[in-house]
Amino acid sequence: MRSVILDTETTGMPVTEGHRIIEIGCVEVINRRLTNRHFHVYLQPDREIDEEAIKVHGITNEFLIDKPRFKEVADDFYEFIKDAQLIIHNAVFDIGFITNEFELLGQHDRADVPSYCTILDSLQMARERHPGQRNSLDALCKRYHIDNSGRELHGALLDAELLADVYLTMTGGQTNLGLDSAGGQDLNGISSTVIKRLATDRAQTRVIRATDEELAAHELRLSEIEKSAGGLPLWKALADSN
Repeated sequence: MRSVILDTETTGMPVTEGHRIIEIGCVEVINRRLTNRHFHVYLQPDREIDEEAIKVHGITNEFLIDKPRFKEVADDFYEFIKDAQLIIHNAVFDIGFITNEFELLGQHDRADVPSYCTILDSLQMARERHPGQRNSLDALCKRYHIDNSGRELHGALLDAELLADVYLTMTGGQTNLGLDSAGGQDLNGISSTVIKRLATDRAQTRVIRATDEELAAHELRLSEIEKSAGGLPLWKALADSN
């Protein structure tokens, strides 16, 4: 599974009033691992940035004078996101602006983003998981103990990196892997009898030991889960009681 966590900054809103994208930030995740590949660009929008928007992201008209226009990066951007799952916080906003940029170039096929990408709205996901609570990116960082102390202003690449951490943490809960002792249907509808037969028929498995770095990362992840849950995991509580 290849995912691209994406964010944009704009001259203002809404897009129907001629506002344009001025920054795109993307980070790549493959099989739930950050790859360190990213796409990041500032863009010359050929229009003034609203003062209220500058207060949000701090990007000024003067800063963008020598930056490329969207048409100069459109091919690279398309190739980076093509066939990926796009994960976006409030996807309607960003997809609307991306669609507009491609439409302005007459690239109508590329303007239809859902035709070549799947789109997951992390804001909608957060609202479903935490109904009645604040689900802004800052609120989610606080809830999941993700350090966003460097986020004094919005920034597309920084926000995409933070959202990647939020999404991976928010969706990192373990699913039910228990087996019904009576041999019933439990693990995604597969009976425990079938599971046992598969285990018996399988060739001997080669054991690959975790490296010190992987063990340290595992302990850090367990610590994050402990903070999020507000208490000791069951296996630690049992170990402490023995």
